[in-house]
Amino acid sequence: MRRVTVFNNITLDGYFADANGGIGWAHGAPNDPEYDAFVAENARGGGVLLLGRVTYELMASYWPTPLATQQNPVVAERMSALRKVVFSSTLKEASWKNTTLVNGDVAAAVRKLKNEPGADMAILGSGSIVSQLARAGLIDEYQFVLNPVVLGQGRTMFDGVEETLNLKLTRTRAFANGKVLLCYAPTA
Repeated sequence: MRRVTVFNNITLDGYFADANGGIGWAHGAPNDPEYDAFVAENARGGGVLLLGRVTYELMASYWPTPLATQQNPVVAERMSALRKVVFSSTLKEASWKNTTLVNGDVAAAVRKLKNEPGADMAILGSGSIVSQLARAGLIDEYQFVLNPVVLGQGRTMFDGVEETLNLKLTRTRAFANGKVLLCYAPTA
């Protein structure tokens, strides 16, 4: 069975986006070659990206551009090459290379994808997708990069989760720039 992993930057106060949906705070850490290598290696990992409309539009406006290729060629190439599934009830088309648009029940669609052969899947950003799949018990691993930043307000990716979600820590990794990778798996 294919696995679903969440990979998101979060702040010390638990937000994955600021009050306006911005994530610029996740890119303000001092230069750290070890962290940069980790990000590039993660991008090489392959698989399928699961995205909500907002995250898709944000990524599609940057990664397939010459600026992204100039600033981060390895990640830009991989982001365009990866298969992407976008969940939206409002988008009419998804023009970024290797993208499939899905309308309807997100949990049912992901449940079906998990049972098909193929590469594992990853969710980047997409808080509403994370929340829906967490409630449905469809996420196999949560990977959070904890950033040494406090926003005071913002968006949590777990809005709408009403039952306790118990997780166990599976690994950690600290970086010189102050970021810490925290990986969790559901306990049940």
